[in-house]
Amino acid sequence: MSLRGIRGATTVKQNTKAEILSATKELLEQLIAANGIRPEDIASALFSLSGELDAEFPAVAARGLGWTETPLLCMREIPVPGSLKNCIRVLIHLNTVKSQTEMKHVYLRDAVQLRRDDR
Repeated sequence: MSLRGIRGATTVKQNTKAEILSATKELLEQLIAANGIRPEDIASALFSLSGELDAEFPAVAARGLGWTETPLLCMREIPVPGSLKNCIRVLIHLNTVKSQTEMKHVYLRDAVQLRRDDR
């Protein structure tokens, strides 16, 4: 078994608790489905938010999906001029027998512009 990284991102229209939790839950559910993720196989997950988002921690959505024993961390993105606004990103560290090329990254809503390949 190896440790692999899976990336994902999504956006919200407004800085509200409900939108951040809903968008994060949707993103995580799609990552789970695409990669066959089980909570016990997750080593950790890092969440970042663009600077204008501060209404809720996206990790709260992961806890709601049963990631109760998983180390989670939330942080701010570097405010690079012209970067995507209202963006929530995640990097999941997963223990798996799959190769890195088998990992399916998920980009939703306006975040599709961050990753233009078919993976």
